[in-house]
Amino acid sequence: MASTRRRGDEGSAVRAALVEAAEKLILETGYPSVTSRTLAEKLNLKRQIVHYYFNTIDDVFIAVIRRNTEKVKAKIAEAEQSKEPLRALQMLSRDPERAILSIELNALAHRRPAVRSEVAKAMAELRALQVRVLMGAIDEKMPQPALRPVVAVLLLSSVARTLALEAAVDVSYGHAETQEFVDDCLKAFAEGRETPFLPNKKAARIPPTSRKASTRKRTT
Repeated sequence: MASTRRRGDEGSAVRAALVEAAEKLILETGYPSVTSRTLAEKLNLKRQIVHYYFNTIDDVFIAVIRRNTEKVKAKIAEAEQSKEPLRALQMLSRDPERAILSIELNALAHRRPAVRSEVAKAMAELRALQVRVLMGAIDEKMPQPALRPVVAVLLLSSVARTLALEAAVDVSYGHAETQEFVDDCLKAFAEGRETPFLPNKKAARIPPTSRKASTRKRTT
């Protein structure tokens, strides 16, 4: 049975502060650290205040997802109006805080059905907006694109998010080369010419460890 207990106003400054505090806790120490106690302590409030605004902690996470979705939607709208919308989208996906928040909420979604539903809804909505931006950018530049727009969007955002997550833990191997390739593709697209999908053979050097492993395999 649904609770009939009076809930706090969704437009309340206190509620907004609780949602922001929950997002910060997720970024700082992971989603398991978000409880009514930790939220209350973060804002020097009583735990009852948290329950006044949210029935459950799942409701807190859903509020975080919706808040983040609205923020990203606004940034996608900005990207759509920029001179290079695809580059703007790629830079948005490289935001390390957004990448970490996404990973944490996806992990949480595996364990909580209510959160899973909200995450899936948000991801579908944001991806559809990104595809719309790409379709608008394609226009007459590429009447027959080599990739389906949704595939291009997924590849672009996935690569950017991977770079952001690895950089957050001080991993950089291959980052410069990958970003250079992405930059070349984005520049080619902006100039209306063929994108460099094939790598430069001179630059594509096999690391020494890989060469040794390859040699051993051939000689056995």
